[in-house]
Amino acid sequence: MDAALAGELVAARGLVGNADQGGRRQVTLIEEEVWSALMRELGGELPSAARRANLVLRGVPLAGSRGRELRVGPCLLQIEGETKPCERMDEALPGLRAVMFPDWRGGAFARVLVGGAIRVGDPVGWKSAGDGG
Repeated sequence: MDAALAGELVAARGLVGNADQGGRRQVTLIEEEVWSALMRELGGELPSAARRANLVLRGVPLAGSRGRELRVGPCLLQIEGETKPCERMDEALPGLRAVMFPDWRGGAFARVLVGGAIRVGDPVGWKSAGDGG
């Protein structure tokens, strides 16, 4: 996984150029704050790209967010569930997989409801009930 400064999300498909297209797991997300905490706990120094998530977010807690809608720039995502870490996490840093399992620390996965161009620094936040679309 290579870090990128910009990308394109396509409704009902996912991230352009990503191997997984369609289905419920169209985009994977992780919180920068959680990743940093994991690295502190294990004494690691891996970049967040090692998580292999499509989007790294700041200031948006993902734990327990199943069913919520998240705005990322002009796009709208629906959180479908928790991303459980795979054995590749232990290949990257021994013990990482185990500490990622509790409390959504492995991140979340989402469907793309509204696509568009996104880039680092775009505003990100939860859609409110009266937020129209």
